[in-house]
Amino acid sequence: MKKALAWTLTLLATTCLWAQNINPEPIFPIVQGFGGIFDAPHATEKPDPTLEYKVVIDVATGDENKSEPFMSLINIARLMNLHAMGGVSEQNMKVVAVLHKDALWAVLNHEAYREKFGVDNPHIPLFQELKRHGVKLFVCSQSLFKREVPYQLVTPEVEVATSMLTTMTTYQLKGYAALKF
Repeated sequence: MKKALAWTLTLLATTCLWAQNINPEPIFPIVQGFGGIFDAPHATEKPDPTLEYKVVIDVATGDENKSEPFMSLINIARLMNLHAMGGVSEQNMKVVAVLHKDALWAVLNHEAYREKFGVDNPHIPLFQELKRHGVKLFVCSQSLFKREVPYQLVTPEVEVATSMLTTMTTYQLKGYAALKF
């Protein structure tokens, strides 16, 4: 019985100490309101704040729920916030994202998005926040052509690129690390 009580007290104490070391509330060091992360003070592998991070992201996935930003796009905000938490300055984050395939629908302006999905485009505030922090956003013109989406329906926060393929290769040749969301 004493062993069981000792075990229970040890478990309770460990749980309390563990809970004190975890911040249950997400934080937003750079991109406010999107891509919340959790403080990780005990992490031993961290970004190097002396490096310039050059990242090009192939964003191809969307989500079924069209009334909330796609997780693939929220991950761009998470990338920015995680590096900031690791001590990397916003000036050392060079991020480019090119949207195509199922992510294409996120680039529609409010009117076109509302006509297609019945709600305002929830991605536009995210795009505005990402752009405010230096993220370059492109949509693949080939995806627009294939889905018969006129470029005039693209929200102004997103630029039209020749293609995802040419954007990815160009930035990789400029030394950008490639990610796929």
